[in-house]
Amino acid sequence: SMAVARWVLALARGAAPVALGLLLWVAVAGGEQDRLDTLKALPEANPEVLAERRRHNELIMAALREAAQTEENVARRPVPWQK
Repeated sequence: SMAVARWVLALARGAAPVALGLLLWVAVAGGEQDRLDTLKALPEANPEVLAERRRHNELIMAALREAAQTEENVARRPVPWQK
């Protein structure tokens, strides 16, 4: 029936940004692990750089999570983001 088709379509539309966010998260997390392993091998890996990079990644993750939760296009939002 039409109601079922509409429901499935709405479900798919809602799941797409979440799936995209998850894929991006997996990609970033995988790359991060490789980078951490590489940094551990480097003698000059200092805690400040690691902390800064971790903070930067958290900001990226927060932006991705918010993008996955909102219907609107986050990229079209004015620069100082307001929730």
